Amino acid sequence: MKKRKFGLALSFVLAAGTLLGACGTSEDKEGASSGEGKKEDQFTVAMVTDVGGVDDKSFNQSAWEGLKAFGKENDMEKGKDGFDYLQSQSDADYATNLNKLARQDFDLVYGIGFLMEGAITEIAQQQKDSHFAIVDAVVDQPNVASIMFKEQEASFLAGVTAGLATKTNKIGFLGGMEIPVIERFHSGFIAGVKAVNPDAEIVSDYAGAFDKAELGQTIASKMYTQDVDVIFHAAGGTGNGLFKEARDLKEKDPSRELWAIGVDSDQSAEGKVGDHNIILTSALKRVDNAVVDLSTKAKEGNFPGGEQILYGLKEDGVGLAELNDELSNKDEVMKKVDEWKEKITSGEVTVPESIKDAEAFSAN
Repeated sequence: MKKRKFGLALSFVLAAGTLLGACGTSEDKEGASSGEGKKEDQFTVAMVTDVGGVDDKSFNQSAWEGLKAFGKENDMEKGKDGFDYLQSQSDADYATNLNKLARQDFDLVYGIGFLMEGAITEIAQQQKDSHFAIVDAVVDQPNVASIMFKEQEASFLAGVTAGLATKTNKIGFLGGMEIPVIERFHSGFIAGVKAVNPDAEIVSDYAGAFDKAELGQTIASKMYTQDVDVIFHAAGGTGNGLFKEARDLKEKDPSRELWAIGVDSDQSAEGKVGDHNIILTSALKRVDNAVVDLSTKAKEGNFPGGEQILYGLKEDGVGLAELNDELSNKDEVMKKVDEWKEKITSGEVTVPESIKDAEAFSAN
């Protein structure tokens, strides 16, 4: 009798538990559909930075600004249900970070920089249902879009500016690593200087890194000591050393005419020295525009997997920042910049992509 009563009691408990469980399941489903977790149609996007960091005031930062702009346009929030980033401390982090974002089910994952080519190739083959994009390299995988730029067109305009701004006729180029993308920057700069000032001497040096500001400062110091008065850098965070050296020299002697040219984004904020600014202009590489453009395509279901997308002056993928008001011949320089920009966008002039072709470039 006791066993029968216990059995009935147990049945009631189990029945009640089943009802409560059913209620709980219903509530869980309601919570998920009201935003707890990613919705089926909710597009998400993230990026992995190169070693320079998301606040490198250059390449990575431009990409992140683009991602934030895309998020704002689409009413998205930072985080796993909207847009986000992972920062790489070394190249050993690339594959790990890319894989982590893919496993978090982001719809599109960017690898920022040429150095991530191997990691993107590896993870794209493992995560075949995920979409990836790489900046500054071409990865031949059906789930990878490759974003490339005509950096040489932006640096050509920077070269025009440097060639007309110099007073000593000695101009410097500070590179990060000797890789194709930096060669394009270097080549365009040489051609731009030659186009307006063929008698100018161009001094070049490479730091071998994109995150060594102290090396950038050492190289800049040597160049300025050699009577160079305009230096253009394409060196990521290493270029911050150029800015520091130029600011220090200007602070010691405010009457000294010397300039630095930024890269990727408008770096004029890094040039302030009292009432002066040592940033002449910046060669813009609109990674932000490219990120917005490709993210929009992916969100609309038009992800260009397996394709290479090329951005130049014509596509507003590269350009030149505003010239410094302290430049004595600003109007003359701006007029020349506009003339050459028109020649390039119209196809009248093709800017060289290699040092060899740049050395042979003629404006005639």
